[in-house]
Amino acid sequence: MKSILAAAIVASIFYCYQSAAQEKQVSVKTLVKTSQSWDGSSLPNYPNGTPEITVLDINIPAGTTLPLHFHPVINAGVLLSGNLKVTKPNGEVLMLKAGDPIVELVNKVHTGKALGDEDVRIIVFYAGEKGKPITVKK
Repeated sequence: MKSILAAAIVASIFYCYQSAAQEKQVSVKTLVKTSQSWDGSSLPNYPNGTPEITVLDINIPAGTTLPLHFHPVINAGVLLSGNLKVTKPNGEVLMLKAGDPIVELVNKVHTGKALGDEDVRIIVFYAGEKGKPITVKK
């Protein structure tokens, strides 16, 4: 009788474990899919040279304003924390909060500022060309 009870307990534990494992499933959410940067301009063709992917984890202290710069390559990222204000010289602004994706401007000067009391953390993926810069300061 004890062996039947033990077998029943083991079977119920296995069933509970299996049910819990089956409840969790892989999920995929598209954050952004586009052929345009955030200001609506078309992205350029990929470079002709040897491709080089760069992934950066960028931390911007609260209150910091980045110098004017541009990216000669296609890049996109996701803001993980903080609030970021991206501004073009013409005054056009993009406001980002944690969780927001961004498809950056290519060959267009801009700046960014970490707003509020929280540091900004953003992961950015650059599709560049080997040996060429991904950011150029103005």
